[in-house]
Amino acid sequence: MKLDLSEPLRYLGVRGEPDPALLGELSAVADRLTRTVEPRWVWRVFRVKHLFECEELEGSGLSLPGTMARTMLADCGQAAALACTLGAGFEAMLRAQQARSMARAAMLDACGSAWVEAGCGAAEAEISARFPGLHLTDRFSPGYGDLPLELQRDICAALDAPRRLGVQVGDSLLLNPTKSVTAFIGLSERPQPARIRGCGHCALAGSCQYRKEGKTCGA
Repeated sequence: MKLDLSEPLRYLGVRGEPDPALLGELSAVADRLTRTVEPRWVWRVFRVKHLFECEELEGSGLSLPGTMARTMLADCGQAAALACTLGAGFEAMLRAQQARSMARAAMLDACGSAWVEAGCGAAEAEISARFPGLHLTDRFSPGYGDLPLELQRDICAALDAPRRLGVQVGDSLLLNPTKSVTAFIGLSERPQPARIRGCGHCALAGSCQYRKEGKTCGA
């Protein structure tokens, strides 16, 4: 698993061709991070029960209300709940860097965001390999669209994330350690459009009627 430097550059607000000196410094920060901290994750797959008021993941205690969950899971008979984190090691690394250089700390923070997303991607690939006959939706997380942030507590409980990963949910519903992510991924028997990542990642991009008409699926 590698860290794509275009992602931390995007988090840093860099547009166009980056300055070579900045790119070199960012590459050094990213290299140190990836040699020091590995993303860790847990996931479980549940059957989806499509109810009038919500999408329920059977046996998990998770009920997903709103149009986001309904749209993402409309074609899905199962869904995965996922948690991924860089853990307390990244927090200590960031504090130490902040004491030395705030500029490098900003780079490290951006790299951390990209690195935990890379961990989510690796977990997604693991799920896909475990269910080779099924197609995955984009990941979608509590707080995205109309999916309540309050689901952070339920997804962490369903995955036993406090014990297995050391991930806790604070009073503000944010995750601790900060470089932690929770998400859902639908599993369907049919290819799924890339509703969040965009047309370039969609399995249907080559044959999509919407794109032929100069439109998108609207998600």
